[in-house]
Amino acid sequence: MAQTADFVLERLREWGVHRIFGYPGDGINGMLGAFGRAGGDPEFIQPRHEEMAAFMACAHAKFTGEVGCCMATSGPGAIHLLNGLYDAKLDHQPVVAVIGQQKRISLGALYQQEVHLSQLFADVSEFCEVVMHPAQVRHVIDRAFKTALTHRGVTTVIIPEDVQEEQAQPSPPKMHGAVFSSVGWSRPRVLPNEAELAKAAEILNEGDKVAILVGQGAAGARAELVEVAELLGAGVAKTLLGRDVLPDGLPFVTGPIGLLGSMPSDEMVMNCDTFLMVGTSFPYAEWLPDEGSARAVEIDIDGSMIGMRYPVEANLVGDAQETLKLLIPKLRRKEDRSWRDGIEKNVRTWNRIMADRAGQSFGGLVNPQAVAAELSPRIPDGAILTTDSGSGTNWWARHLSIREGMQASLSGTLATMGPGVPYAIAARFAYPDRPVIAFEGDGAFQMNRMHEMITVKRYLDRLGGPAPFIFCVFNNQDLNQVTWEQRAEAGDPKFPGSQDIPDVPYHKYAELLGLRGIYCDKPDQVGAAWDAALASDRPVVLEFKTDPDVPPLPPHIMKEQAKKSIKAELREPEKAGLARHGFRQKMAEYYEKLPGRDK
Repeated sequence: MAQTADFVLERLREWGVHRIFGYPGDGINGMLGAFGRAGGDPEFIQPRHEEMAAFMACAHAKFTGEVGCCMATSGPGAIHLLNGLYDAKLDHQPVVAVIGQQKRISLGALYQQEVHLSQLFADVSEFCEVVMHPAQVRHVIDRAFKTALTHRGVTTVIIPEDVQEEQAQPSPPKMHGAVFSSVGWSRPRVLPNEAELAKAAEILNEGDKVAILVGQGAAGARAELVEVAELLGAGVAKTLLGRDVLPDGLPFVTGPIGLLGSMPSDEMVMNCDTFLMVGTSFPYAEWLPDEGSARAVEIDIDGSMIGMRYPVEANLVGDAQETLKLLIPKLRRKEDRSWRDGIEKNVRTWNRIMADRAGQSFGGLVNPQAVAAELSPRIPDGAILTTDSGSGTNWWARHLSIREGMQASLSGTLATMGPGVPYAIAARFAYPDRPVIAFEGDGAFQMNRMHEMITVKRYLDRLGGPAPFIFCVFNNQDLNQVTWEQRAEAGDPKFPGSQDIPDVPYHKYAELLGLRGIYCDKPDQVGAAWDAALASDRPVVLEFKTDPDVPPLPPHIMKEQAKKSIKAELREPEKAGLARHGFRQKMAEYYEKLPGRDK
């Protein structure tokens, strides 16, 4: 007779789950036995750590639009899932976590590895339930999926080990208290209020300087966004989670916004008189218009977040694409294109500034901007791009040009270190024929991400393939983003005790595992290193020895940050190098202001 664990996997398969990322332990022994009987569907993918499993489930949801699924044992295994699950929660991705628990007879006895999992997972989960009887499995799993999809979040199913091993009850006994649920869910059409649409159109039509900001909630609305931008003579800035919503090659797309953003995005948003936000919860007020300086319209499917980032006059609660389709007929084309012309000029100027900065050599180590700039024109069609949290994210955001058909993502709201590698691995499992490239800081790579190269080795027959699969590591022996934050936000110099990290030959580690390792420490060989990595017949760890003193300059330097940076620099052991690097990077902007540059 089938066990409850077998029915769990059968139900997951009915919900479209064919790959579960997890790590074994005795708290899921029943589930592991069921995997052995399942014939590889769903398959159990074993990373090196449960946190990686949760990141992979989140990435699966991001890149496929399906529900991601991860699994862990009781106690410590379950605890390890939390960081990756919070990444999914904060970036609104549907993920179902299936977790083991000690046998029911031992609960409440302070038994080994007994953790109150319902309390532990209550905050990260939209739905969290313990299965205490085999007949519960059906409706608990069904509700977990329906809730994850409806609320675009994490749900958790906890199954004690003895329940996993009991006889399955796919159909509960017909009695009081029994529940008969079903598999199935459909995405609703969420449309805004008609009067609010008319108000939004009036505001947008009256504006002379319209700026649009899009996030991941605008995915799928590319054609509509382009039409709205054309009608309104607007430019479009993108949050990091919205990087692949519109191609960067469109002349009015100003690129990223915020601390890691572009000057054209900053100048457009700060000088607009009308602000349209679509599918974004970008939180940083210092990079949005001053309150009262711009009239605002917002489109978001989540009504609880409308008007929570900037005061808006028209609150359009609805799906981005559906709402824009209804809005477009109400918009009038603006005949004065001077605002748009200025935006496009700023984009051209910024692109030259980025090229100038990336082309600078400081007489030794590789300029990290050149790593991204040299890759950008070489990115294969249909590539999936991931990155970690760190200074490398700046270069990923600013120097990589996203084309039609590409996908890109990172840990947006949680901004945790660690997801770049597992995101890439999950993407490769989902799309084995597509190129996948991850940007990794050496700090994040050391933080157990380099161990996931063992996962790549284990599944090499699945992950190898003919398409490039590259892990690009910025080796600067510095937790660089935090170092710069210490200078700009606290006014303190770099503290080597916390910021220095060991020098590790990452490319040699890859070779030890049978992967390809490529090392580059010469500024004039960056392009050749990328060519070699892109031509490799195996997954590659591409290591660049980069300069830690190249500053990730914000689009505009705030007065308080400038004061603190100067204060920190005066106490820096390497202050001469910092000043020289920062001066040359800043001079690229002033050079662009010379007459005749925009031809």
